[in-house]
Amino acid sequence: MTEVQHRWDLTPADAIILQHQLAQFVVQSASADTVRTIAGVDVSYRDGMAYAAAVLFSYPELQLLEYARVKRRVRFPYVPGLLSFREGPAALDAVQKLRVIPDLLMFDGHGLAHPRRFGLASHIGLILDIPSIGCAKTRLCGTYAEPGVQRGDYSYLVDRDETIGAVVRTRASVKPVFVSIGHRVDLGMSVAVVLKCSDRNRLPEPTRWADCLTKESAILIREAIRRLKASRVADPR
Repeated sequence: MTEVQHRWDLTPADAIILQHQLAQFVVQSASADTVRTIAGVDVSYRDGMAYAAAVLFSYPELQLLEYARVKRRVRFPYVPGLLSFREGPAALDAVQKLRVIPDLLMFDGHGLAHPRRFGLASHIGLILDIPSIGCAKTRLCGTYAEPGVQRGDYSYLVDRDETIGAVVRTRASVKPVFVSIGHRVDLGMSVAVVLKCSDRNRLPEPTRWADCLTKESAILIREAIRRLKASRVADPR
C-alpha cells in the first residue's frame, strides 16, 4: 500500500503534475476480499459551498445502512479535468464520517476514464486505499460505439488505443452510463457491480441516493431516515 497525502491548495498547473504522479499508483485489478458494503458518493455546489454525501448500502441486497452529509467552502476553481481537487475534500470528509468503512466506493464521476487516468474515483480511492468505481452520467474523454439497446449491453470507451472504461446500458433504451476503474477493481467487476446496483433506475442506487442527499431536500432526508429505520428492524446490527 502506498500512503497518499497531499495538500489540496494547489495551482491548476501543480494539480496536473500531481495527477500524473499519483496515477501510476492506481491498482487496476480486483481485490480478493468479499464486498458486503458499498457506499455511493456525490458532491454538488450552491453559493460557493460544496455539499457531499456518502450513502452506505449492504451488497448485494442494497439495504440502506447509513449516510453522512458534509458542507465545505469550495477552494479550488472550476477547471475541466481537475474536479477531484474541487470536490475531493468534501467527498473525503463524507466518506470518513461514516461509522463503517465501506468495502467498495462508487462515485458519481470518473476514475480511469480521464485524460490523465486520475479522476475523482481514482483519487479518493487511492487516498483511502479502498476499492472504488467511477460511474458518470456523461463522457469526459475517449470514443465509443453506441452499445446495444438492452439492459446489460455495453461497449468499450477507448482513448489513444487504451481501453479506459465501458459504456453501459443499465436500462433498456435509456441513455448509458460511463463506468471506469477507480482503484483496486477491474473493469469487469466495475460493470457487474454497476448493473447489480441499477435494476430499477438508470443510475446505480448508491450514487443516485448520494446525488439526492446533496440537494438537502427535507422530503428525501425523511425518506432516508424511514428506510434506515426499516433496515434496522430487518437487520438489527
